[in-house]
Amino acid sequence: MSLNNRKKDFTPFDMKKPPKKPNPLLMPVMWAASFVCTRRFSLKIDKSAVKGLKPPYLVLATHQGFADYYIAPLALFPHRAGYVSDMEGFAAFGEHLYRGIGCIGKRRFVPDPSVIVNIRHILRQGRPAVLYPESRHCNAGVTSLVPANMGKLCKLLGVPVVTLAAKGCYLANPFWDEEHTRPAKITAKLECICTAEQLADISADELQQRIEEKLAYNEYEYQQAAGIRITYKERCRGLHKALYRCHACKAEFSMRSEGSRIFCESCGASWEMDEYGSLGDISVPEWYEEQRAAVMDEIQCGKYTADFIVNIEALPNEKGFISMGEGRLVHSAEGFALTLSDRTLKFSSRTMESVQTEYDYRGRGTCLVLSDRDCCYYCYCSAPDFNVTKIQFAAEFFHTDP
Repeated sequence: MSLNNRKKDFTPFDMKKPPKKPNPLLMPVMWAASFVCTRRFSLKIDKSAVKGLKPPYLVLATHQGFADYYIAPLALFPHRAGYVSDMEGFAAFGEHLYRGIGCIGKRRFVPDPSVIVNIRHILRQGRPAVLYPESRHCNAGVTSLVPANMGKLCKLLGVPVVTLAAKGCYLANPFWDEEHTRPAKITAKLECICTAEQLADISADELQQRIEEKLAYNEYEYQQAAGIRITYKERCRGLHKALYRCHACKAEFSMRSEGSRIFCESCGASWEMDEYGSLGDISVPEWYEEQRAAVMDEIQCGKYTADFIVNIEALPNEKGFISMGEGRLVHSAEGFALTLSDRTLKFSSRTMESVQTEYDYRGRGTCLVLSDRDCCYYCYCSAPDFNVTKIQFAAEFFHTDP
């Protein structure tokens, strides 16, 4: 299916359009496809903690990788849920099909009251509403940022709060090499963490803490505890996209990976990943957080800079991408400034908890995505120092400590 907006139609996607109940003819196809796609992972779903619970309720799910999209329909079977989805899905599969399986649109990391209105509409139809708070696949096998307003949202909606926590999805398709699937055992658990009656007696902060605890995961700890062997010989390929700073010499953007090895071209240091995901003296999540701390130090010392010439594609609606040519992307404490041929767009740090990152989007390379309510802007750059993981760390820091 072509993803090019041939007519260059910039009409914004109608986010306010109320969701309809999923097409009953499409649901068996969706459930069957989900079952087929998860068979290789020996998926086991524990529903014991929601026994007797009937919709409507809000489902907050972990978001490690592609397998998450197949797990939720099976976990909620036979209920026809509604799903909060980004614009890429509508562009890839078409608005008619996506709305037909229960999806509503949202642009990532953009506050939009219409999404809450549509979630309420789903709940009033007596159906579960599914939301992935992390808003993106995880980079290093640990939980991405969970927005700080989840507790408030749950109290506002006034329905039972259910978590869907999966393990193994990242191991099966790590974000830095999603093209190659590994044989990993996947488990998932549905759990009601707050009933509608209990919402009145719990504060938003307490509920937020409970949500974050239930959605927390460490895929490498799970792999080692469960004894999951990843025998794929290229199991380390692509890891340098997430681990861009050498753990030994601290040089940036000199990391490379191949086979089961990640190494630094600057100092020659090398780490071998064994079949249980271990790198020896440091774990992938520890390395990842070491980089975050380095970015914070760089910002506080006034040394952080991000100024790139980028190629831009716009995604205003489900009709596909529109080439915008070359532009300039600058990132600072105030946020992002994206200069196109005819204007400069500003994206404030105050409203962006994080930013969408892509390591090899549509096979076209590293990409950073900035969105407002009317359009998503996909920014590509081949410069060695254009590392979206580092930019993501800075964006999250600027939001919490402007």
